[in-house]
Amino acid sequence: MSGNRLGCDVLVIGSGVAGLSFALEAARFADVIVVSKRAADEANTKYAQGGIATVLSSDDAFDLHVKDTLIAGAGLCREDAVREIVEAGPERIRALQALGVPFDHRHDEHGSAIALGEPGEFGGGRELDLGKEGGHSKRRVVHAGDITGRAVEAALLDACRAHPRIRFFEDHMGIELIVPWRFAGEERCVGAYVLDCTTAEGETKVLTITAHATVLATGGAGKVYLYTSNPDVATGDGVAMAYRAGARLANMEFFQFHPTVLFHPQAKSFLISEALRGEGAVLKLPDGTPFMKKFDERADLAPRDIVARSIDHEMKRTGSEHVLLDITDQKPGFVKARFPNIYAECLRWGFDLTAQPIPVVPAAHYMCGGVVAKVDGRTSIPGLFAIGETACTGLHGANRLASNSLLEGLVMGFRCARHLEGAHFADRKSLSAHPEVRAWDPGSAVASDEAVVVTQNWDELRRAMWNYVGIVRTNKRLERAATRIKVLQEEIREYYWAHLVTRDLLELRNICTVAGVIVACAQARHESRGLHYTLDNPSPDPAFARDTLVRRGGSPKLARD
Repeated sequence: MSGNRLGCDVLVIGSGVAGLSFALEAARFADVIVVSKRAADEANTKYAQGGIATVLSSDDAFDLHVKDTLIAGAGLCREDAVREIVEAGPERIRALQALGVPFDHRHDEHGSAIALGEPGEFGGGRELDLGKEGGHSKRRVVHAGDITGRAVEAALLDACRAHPRIRFFEDHMGIELIVPWRFAGEERCVGAYVLDCTTAEGETKVLTITAHATVLATGGAGKVYLYTSNPDVATGDGVAMAYRAGARLANMEFFQFHPTVLFHPQAKSFLISEALRGEGAVLKLPDGTPFMKKFDERADLAPRDIVARSIDHEMKRTGSEHVLLDITDQKPGFVKARFPNIYAECLRWGFDLTAQPIPVVPAAHYMCGGVVAKVDGRTSIPGLFAIGETACTGLHGANRLASNSLLEGLVMGFRCARHLEGAHFADRKSLSAHPEVRAWDPGSAVASDEAVVVTQNWDELRRAMWNYVGIVRTNKRLERAATRIKVLQEEIREYYWAHLVTRDLLELRNICTVAGVIVACAQARHESRGLHYTLDNPSPDPAFARDTLVRRGGSPKLARD
């Protein structure tokens, strides 16, 4: 194929840990195109500090990790999916070490760990340093300093770039999935329309990329909220595209707010890893009073939903703009060695972690819902797969356990590729030819001369979500959000069809789509569970211990299938 039409075996939209893990494994048997909205390394993965939760210690067990995950998930986890992902963890860590990820090894001062093998095999006989985070009963978090995500992303990206069967299209953004009514005897996804964001201002180039399998690995949607720990790329693109294509979504009301983001007007929501609390940091009021023990017996190591809600309560009760995180009881040398990036970044903004408590606030962090998918990525649409944060497998339930996210991305990427190899690419002669699909048609759309409309709606939408659909909700707040979002959706719809697409316009459209689904799912759940806390129904209700399922054109329904 040539010009604006391309064909490949597998199209991957997204280049974080899930997408790259998949691409590297799939390239053994398929030609792969990886689309990334900005630079290939600009994904949520790069900003993950804490690490990867994996059972490696002799005093740990898969059953314990499963149990901790189920407790955090507040009754909505799928135990079979949890167990499958947890038990696959050690193998994925070995694979990363083989790629050269420099995981930290044990320090004498703390922690229990085991060697991954005999000297010369992966770990070289040295013990890995395992951290502990909120909700975990054992030390099991493998880390590379406090920049684990960056180290993993770099290793996977280097390996993918070196592979001859993987092509990268950076600064390209998925617009819509190509889902014909019928192809090869069934309704299926056969690729996507992709915007080339490298063209000159006022020009629009849209690629038509057909594929035997299309994999959504676009990460989360933190930018749907005014304050978030996520990078600018996290606009829910994969979820929005899948929803418009008719795929099932689940549990979108459960959006995790990270309890501790640095409070500074210029720091742009710099994340302060939960690993600090795992190493003894304590949350305090501005007057220095610790407060977490009055909310949960696990105190500062309670799951994230409890900690974030407790901080929100104390900030509203005291009228403070922040609380404090204090790790000054630890030796300065240990803090600097264990958290070099966090220490340096805080120092940049005038805070010395080793000498003073630092101001922190919660911020939108992780989307626990997403496109309904099996652990191997299969969705309700044949030919379409969703992996990582874009997917909802049942691993996280109503609240994600710390450091289970990178684990999920690694396992899903690998399992999805293995599924495709066995189910679709075992006999290449049986693969259907790429279908003839229409090229992208802009119709009568023209270039916009009112970009301020995008900016205004972007700010208004995110502010409404923060104020009305945040850590604590009410029926009235959700009604207000739904009313305003409906108006914004209509404005954006009109603007979208009248003007040529741009990255900013597509991102606005996507976060508005995701926001509408989040609110609708929240309105359908008349209880408080995990990350969904409403003052009108402050207790969990066993009748609602079911997934919130929704498809385009329908209302959310609670079910367990």
